[in-house]
Amino acid sequence: MQICAGNITFVSIRPATLPVRLAHPGRFSIYKPSLMQYKKPAIDITAQIDCLKQRGLLFKDEIKAAHYLSNISFYRLRAYTYPFQDNNDPNHPFTKQIVFEDIIDLYIFDRRLRLLIFDALEKIEISLRSKIIYHFALNYGSHWHENASLYRDTPRFINDISMLYKEVGRSTETFIKHYKAKYDEPENPPSWMSLEVATLGLLSKLFSNLKKGTEKKTITKEFGLYKPEILESWMHTFAHLRNICAHHGRIWNRRLTTMPQIPSNTVYPFLKNTQLHPNKLYATLCCMNYVLQIISPGNNFAKRLTDLFKTCTLVDMKEMGFPEKWDEEEIWKIIS
Repeated sequence: MQICAGNITFVSIRPATLPVRLAHPGRFSIYKPSLMQYKKPAIDITAQIDCLKQRGLLFKDEIKAAHYLSNISFYRLRAYTYPFQDNNDPNHPFTKQIVFEDIIDLYIFDRRLRLLIFDALEKIEISLRSKIIYHFALNYGSHWHENASLYRDTPRFINDISMLYKEVGRSTETFIKHYKAKYDEPENPPSWMSLEVATLGLLSKLFSNLKKGTEKKTITKEFGLYKPEILESWMHTFAHLRNICAHHGRIWNRRLTTMPQIPSNTVYPFLKNTQLHPNKLYATLCCMNYVLQIISPGNNFAKRLTDLFKTCTLVDMKEMGFPEKWDEEEIWKIIS
């Protein structure tokens, strides 16, 4: 098909069954097939319980269940009932005998898992920030992060540094206010102030764009890795997981869209079994625990994680990517 506008001809190849509309001279758009209209009404808590009972979920105490549903939305709990239902059937029947209280136990397990991960990521984030600032500031000065020559991709650098100073501008930290009240040159605070208010996501973008020089290699090795690109992927994954935790998202059985690269060679013992599902939680937990053992020797992350798994009968370790005998790996053997 050809569409002419003035001296310009637009050529498009399209499936014969899709209708085309001219939106403006010289432009066209393809209609997508019409989808269903959403017409499901809101239902009260009594109706929610009746719906779950019709699908086969059992209840020990409907009054207590109503209290839970008044504080945890029916739709939010759906993520925890989903794996136990036949979701090809429009009625979503449960495929095995489960009680509502078991679903609540699973929900609480996920909450505790999220808090445990968030606590561990705090230590990792602070360490990453400290080492990056320290090594680059010593060699390139207080405002090294503004030095475009240190970065591989200038457009990315410009975008990231712009985002950083938006965060600095929004910050209410006392040290930022003090700098702006006392100094007018340089305009923005030094790296140890500016990067202190950067998100882990932005920090990971800045780090990945830095050239692979001595400083970057040194930082990578201090985290027990040899290749900076491995640490970059871990930082991106940690930032992604941290954001899920910060927004109270489900961790249990989640498939991560940002995944860590699994190294075959590390400074310290890592994993013998590196045939993992990188989009499942276990792979990222291994990376976290490896870093924690370096930056926080004697930490109890592994012990707390293992104890947590004992609190919920519905937890399927395999679904989270845990292989058989995972706890026999060197990085998990600190469990007492």
